[in-house]
Amino acid sequence: MKYALVIFETHESRSGIKSDPAAHRKAYETWIGQIAAAGKLISGDALATDPPTAVTVRKATDSASTVAEGPAHAGEETLGGWFVIDVADRAEAVELAKALATPETVEIWPLLETA
Repeated sequence: MKYALVIFETHESRSGIKSDPAAHRKAYETWIGQIAAAGKLISGDALATDPPTAVTVRKATDSASTVAEGPAHAGEETLGGWFVIDVADRAEAVELAKALATPETVEIWPLLETA
């Protein structure tokens, strides 16, 4: 089964990134390297979040669009990136997410697989 591990940065993780970016990057590289070495990593990307450069486009039902600077959901947790993994089941995806040694929040989403 394929899952997206969606990474959300927190105030705590952003503090760690700023205070010791090399250690934070090493922890991430170790974690994702282990997933890749196990043959479970399909893809992934980190977002450029410092400074946050997101632009949000909202489409109304009448087809009008509004454009705003910043993320759609501003708050304590902001989207930092994602990884797509291929694992046996949800439980395995949870275990891989729990192994991340940095204080981000990880959402686990099953990917829609079409025939």
